Order: sequence, then structure tokens, then C-alpha cells
Amino acid sequence: MKKFLPWIILAVVIIGMYSYVKGINNTAVTLDEDSQEAWGNVQTSYQRRNDLIGNLVKTVKGAADFEKSTLEAVTNARASASQVKIDPSNITPEQLNQFNQAQSGVSSALSRLLVTVERYPELKANENFRMLQNELTSTENQILTARTRFNESVKKYNSHIKIFPNNLFAGMFGFKEKAFFEAVAGAEKPVDVEFDFGN
Repeated sequence: MKKFLPWIILAVVIIGMYSYVKGINNTAVTLDEDSQEAWGNVQTSYQRRNDLIGNLVKTVKGAADFEKSTLEAVTNARASASQVKIDPSNITPEQLNQFNQAQSGVSSALSRLLVTVERYPELKANENFRMLQNELTSTENQILTARTRFNESVKKYNSHIKIFPNNLFAGMFGFKEKAFFEAVAGAEKPVDVEFDFGN
């Protein structure tokens, strides 16, 4: 029996190591899938906003002799934002920053549109416009929630693959750190909204 004891100990150590490494890998896969699902929810929220913006622009065009440049700015920003594609399995800070900048352009153009609408009481009274404006507000809240949940899922994933000794094996299995959503540069400054009814 004594001559088999070293082999038994070795087998137990190998099985234990295998189980431990398998656990690291499987947990990382699960957390990676969670972050990819969360990213899908972010994209769905932004897609919902893009769809609503299209309807909003059509409603504004139909309801008023509206400033052409304002509508074009919204349409162009929306088209530009839809061109930015990100691979959810390999989100880099650069990709996320590019996505964030494009979406920020949409938000900025949309804000200008809504401020300009203040000059058109008949448009503000339009039921379709009010409904779309409420939907946009709701969608902005959904985007915030989706981005927050994405960051939470990325934090769990990054923590798992960066702690020791997981970090020794995570790189071997091809797991890389993911980027977080961050506020767009200048977002900390208050928005300067001016209602210039004279022009």
C-alpha cells in the first residue's frame, strides 16, 4: 500500500488542480457571457433611441416649417452613431470611447432639436411629438440602466481574471480585461441651455 501512496497523492493533486483551473475557466466564461449579454442590452437601448429619433424627426418635419439644419444635424449624428460597431467579446477602451463619442453626438444634436422645439408651440402641443418625447426620456433612462449594468458585469469579469492566481491562468485561456463605460469628456460641466426666441 505504501508504494501506491505517492501515486494516490499525485492523482489527488492533479485532480484538485484540474478542478481548480476548470473552475477559473468556467467562471470566466460565464462572466464573459454575462458582460456580452449586458453589452447587447446597451446596444438594444441605443437602437431603441435611434428608432425613436427617426420617428421624432418625421413628426417634426410634418408638423412645422422647421429649421432644416437642426433636423439634418440629428439625422447625420444618428447615421454616424449607427456606423460604430464593437465586438462584445473584445471591447477595448478605444472602441468604447469611439462608441461613446458617436452616441454623445446624437445626444447633443437631439438636445439642440428639443431646445429649438420650444419656439414652436403648435409642435409642442402635437400629441405624437409629446408621446415621442416621453418615450425618448424613458429610453434615456433605459440607456443609463443598461450602461450601469454593463459596467457592473465588466467589473465582476475583470476582477475574476485579474486576481491572483486566476490571472496566471486567465491569460493562458485567452481572457482579456474589458473596458468600462466612462462619461464623455466634458460631461462634468453643466449644460448651457439658451432659449433665443428673438431669432
